[in-house]
Amino acid sequence: MSIGFDTRRMQQPGNVRGMNTPTEKHLEDLQATRKAPLEGKDASVLAHIQRLASEEHRLLEGNGLGSEESGRLAALQTELDQCWDLLRQRRALREFGGDASQAQAREADVVKRYIG
Repeated sequence: MSIGFDTRRMQQPGNVRGMNTPTEKHLEDLQATRKAPLEGKDASVLAHIQRLASEEHRLLEGNGLGSEESGRLAALQTELDQCWDLLRQRRALREFGGDASQAQAREADVVKRYIG
């Protein structure tokens, strides 16, 4: 499954001054997602991740960001972290015999504390 953009650019540090760029972990998660069978809800979360990542990529390709674009980029990155966390929760629950539908998106401040 292709997400429609060159992930090599995402790995370059410093694409946006002072902003978090997509992490290596996000790229590893995406590769793992490609290998794992997708369940219904997982597929919809992954589709949302792909839309967010495409928008993030368009912002990063620009010639500098104004305050509005910088704010949007930060919001996108936070939402991406939340979505990846939700997918990880669902997989962990499923792997250990739990009900994946019990996974819930965590608040942004919680996710930001433990993601890179």
